[in-house]
Amino acid sequence: MSENELFAALREVSTATLTTVLLKKGLRSTWMRGTRPLKPGQGRLVGPAFTLRFVPAREDLATPASWSNPISTRSAIEAMPEGVITVVDAMGVKDAGIFGDILCARMQKRGVTALVTDGVVRDAAGVIACGLPVWCDGAAAPPSVAGLTFINWQEPIGCGGVAVFPNDIIVVDDDGAVLIPQAMLAEVTAAAVEQERLEAWIMTEVEKGAALPGLYPPNAENKARYDATRTS
Repeated sequence: MSENELFAALREVSTATLTTVLLKKGLRSTWMRGTRPLKPGQGRLVGPAFTLRFVPAREDLATPASWSNPISTRSAIEAMPEGVITVVDAMGVKDAGIFGDILCARMQKRGVTALVTDGVVRDAAGVIACGLPVWCDGAAAPPSVAGLTFINWQEPIGCGGVAVFPNDIIVVDDDGAVLIPQAMLAEVTAAAVEQERLEAWIMTEVEKGAALPGLYPPNAENKARYDATRTS
């Protein structure tokens, strides 16, 4: 399958299913803490990670004048390709908004799929109005330089306790943001699609009144019954 086909398949898979599949493959830290949809109903989105990193504010560096530097959030936004999901390491800081409505509007115009951060945004109403889907940990009025120093883009970061490398795959829905290592995209997608099919069958059995032991997860007898539905 092409990457576009894999992404289309992942749009039909919940982040809850993905965390289960990733856990079975030995990856326990893939769900980014503090990433909640800023607006209900943003849907399920998929894209490669474009990373940004902040560190704690240092007074000589974190100034409004720094917004005009070559290494700045403004320059990072102009480097974002269409279709990426921007993932920002804000170290969980909640009293300084990393982006406001103008920066988010520019990201939306550049075709960025979504913004994900373990920090917060400012001008929340304006951010929602600009149409860029955002997953974050809330809103705060102060600007980023009140608590953070921007460092760089497209380098490994930590977001919500998860190690994120550029071009890892990000899936977001109402339950938050989940990372799939880029090298595992095909195998995780295939396993997740199959897990969704199995759980849909299990749900039909539950609705018929079936008990859970031996059904979820299925024992050999129920697995054979499920397999039969796939070949009939």
